[in-house]
Amino acid sequence: MGWALSLARLWGFVVAGLLLAWAFNFKSSFLPHSTSSGGDGDGDAISQLDHIYSALHPLLMVIGFILLNGEAILVHRRLAGWSRETRKAVQLSLQAAALGFGLFGIWAKFRGNEGISANFYSLHSWIGLACVALFAFQWVVGLISMWHKREGRWTRSVVLPWHLFLGLYTFGLAVAAAETGLQEKLTFLVGRRGLSHNSPESALINSLGIALALLAAVIILAAISPRHQVSNVTKFVNVKDGTNGKFHV
Repeated sequence: MGWALSLARLWGFVVAGLLLAWAFNFKSSFLPHSTSSGGDGDGDAISQLDHIYSALHPLLMVIGFILLNGEAILVHRRLAGWSRETRKAVQLSLQAAALGFGLFGIWAKFRGNEGISANFYSLHSWIGLACVALFAFQWVVGLISMWHKREGRWTRSVVLPWHLFLGLYTFGLAVAAAETGLQEKLTFLVGRRGLSHNSPESALINSLGIALALLAAVIILAAISPRHQVSNVTKFVNVKDGTNGKFHV
């Protein structure tokens, strides 16, 4: 499944490119919902500050959180020839960076002039916060149970299936949060700012949503490919039978 790893990396660049194209070519769309594009004096300064915070939110959550998380999921496949300790160190570092970007992205959204209550009302916000909280929990559990050298092999073999499930589920949840966020933004632009359904920006937003969905499919496919499953099953058998084979997952 080497082609899936290459496609996942390539498609990540496609997603990042579409998002950056949207952010730089349609800057006014990233103004907060309650902020007008006109005004003088302090109003312009506040709008500019809120504009920066609002633009940072999707950039940090998609590029910083989703794409880095996807890279972390595939670390064991990309670095298959490296030692388990090195692979785990790289994976945990990528996940820590993704978590940091995710928390900063949420802060950037809530830090804006609209505040927390004005932003925490939609399905997008609820899924997003739940996703980041679950990701943080999964990262801590992974750090303790998969990296801590005092943990026994049997404990790791029990925790591993749940660790893998939560990793993929959280990634899917992050993509779902991004999709609902795109739909929420597009609905606002069409209903409140008169954006045409057939406009280039509408097409770009929809293309970004499709690209995210395809990215999720490719990353999950690469993560659960038969080669990875067979490798894990073999190691489980070794642990159960008491052989001296190393636990490399």
